[in-house]
Amino acid sequence: MVMATPAQWIEGARPRTLPAAISPVLVGTGAAAYLDGFVWWKALLALGVALALQIGVNYANDYSDGIRGTDENRVGPLRLVGSKVATPRAVKTAAFTCLGIGAALGIVLCATTTWWLLVAGAASLLGAWFYTGGKKPYGYRALGEVSVFLFFGLVAVLGTTYAQAERLHWSAVAGAVSVGAIACALLVANNLRDIPTDSVTGKRTLAVVLGAALSRRFYAALIAVAFVLAAISVIATPWTLLAFIALPLAVKSTRIILSDAVGPALIPVLKLTGLTELLYAIGLGLGLALGS
Repeated sequence: MVMATPAQWIEGARPRTLPAAISPVLVGTGAAAYLDGFVWWKALLALGVALALQIGVNYANDYSDGIRGTDENRVGPLRLVGSKVATPRAVKTAAFTCLGIGAALGIVLCATTTWWLLVAGAASLLGAWFYTGGKKPYGYRALGEVSVFLFFGLVAVLGTTYAQAERLHWSAVAGAVSVGAIACALLVANNLRDIPTDSVTGKRTLAVVLGAALSRRFYAALIAVAFVLAAISVIATPWTLLAFIALPLAVKSTRIILSDAVGPALIPVLKLTGLTELLYAIGLGLGLALGS
């Protein structure tokens, strides 16, 4: 009987992607504090929703890619189904369990704020599953970055802000766009590494469509957008310059991307980009809170 170890389940949850879930909540909470609307328990609920959905989508992608054979010869961290250390049924159950937890926490958040947030929550759940699931996954149609920008940028940041402050501000929108841009860069780096295997298996990611050279430039542009927006946000408060604590890591990851690194040489970029996003969010979120 195939049974993954606890360590393999943790690795399958892809811990390096978790900054993409934590970061928008940090920025959204900072924006809420800027509006004098910080509510600590709603911030924790939003964080729980984000983490549960992120882990859920990771397991869902593992399951869907695994049963299609996309992950059989990939380069990178462990995939449970593709490596045959866990059954597809077990991974699918784990995905639905995490998505269910996220949905339950989201319902509590909606019930204490406004029910129209359920629309965003339902869209997030559908987006999580159909990214690589279903008969026509949109992640195979070069729409992954659009989804990441929407759900891990706009929806997550603005939803977190509104759930607490019950209003928005342009600084929250700038934060949402910047966090979404870095989250997109993380996916671009991942898909850039996987171009050889994705091309063979028919997974038509944006990196496959653009090609390696344009994908590298796109990554650099996304990182640049985030720091430009942090600089513009000084109009709201000069404290937003704290986001630049992430600049050294961003420069390091961008240099690797632009150096024509391929395969395993790109794996460190995922960690660097994730840490860039987390540090950026800590700096920007704290900056907005201090500027309240």
